Amino acid sequence: MTHAIITGASSGIGEALARAFAAAGYSLTLVARRQAELQALADSLDVPCHVVPHDLSDPAHAADFIDAARAALGPIDVLINNAGMQVIGRTDEVDLDACERSIRLNLLTPLRLTRAVLPEMKARGSGTIVDVASMAALAPTPGMAWYSASKAGLAGASDAIRAELMGTGVHVVTVYPGIIGETDMGGKGLTRYKPTLALKLQPQGTTAELSKRVLNAVTKRRDRVIYPSFNISARHFPGLTRWVMDRFSPELVDEPT
Repeated sequence: MTHAIITGASSGIGEALARAFAAAGYSLTLVARRQAELQALADSLDVPCHVVPHDLSDPAHAADFIDAARAALGPIDVLINNAGMQVIGRTDEVDLDACERSIRLNLLTPLRLTRAVLPEMKARGSGTIVDVASMAALAPTPGMAWYSASKAGLAGASDAIRAELMGTGVHVVTVYPGIIGETDMGGKGLTRYKPTLALKLQPQGTTAELSKRVLNAVTKRRDRVIYPSFNISARHFPGLTRWVMDRFSPELVDEPT
């Protein structure tokens, strides 16, 4: 049975990915901080699951679970770097500890985990790395300086590693979710901005459809998933994207006290 690791699996996009890959017959290593939510998810899936309650925000220990995952479910075929956190706020006011933790979780830990699984994938000539970046990597957003930086870093590394691995049999998929309204990052994040017409017109996606597209990209060895599809132009027309962001980005509102 094909073995996939999914980080940040306890809710949102990670949970939807777990359900999509389980439906496709993958055995799963599910990683997140919240053990109860992970166990409930594992109990609801009809595939072998290895549950790992683990804080991934310390890169030095991020990959500590890898050997146990191999022992439980066999060689790692797919690594999905999905865990992440978003800090929204004015750059001169944000909590620096939270911001630095977001850099570690969003960027350094995925690189550590990739480093941990690549040797075995290259040795057998097969495997897939999935990096869940963000549209903030293509359209850096006011109020998300640290988040945009971390996701742009992950997307850049993802593209570089894909090129490096050409001819090895190992593939890399870079995922750019836009606004996914049912997630904490999408739904709650929107409340930090003034409700402008431009924001209201921004298309929103669902975790189920995003997960379906990620699974399809893994199966068909596609390089990227940009969803909702309306956002594809951001990658091909960066100058226009920057103009739109500068002109139409909504203002931040103060957090409730």
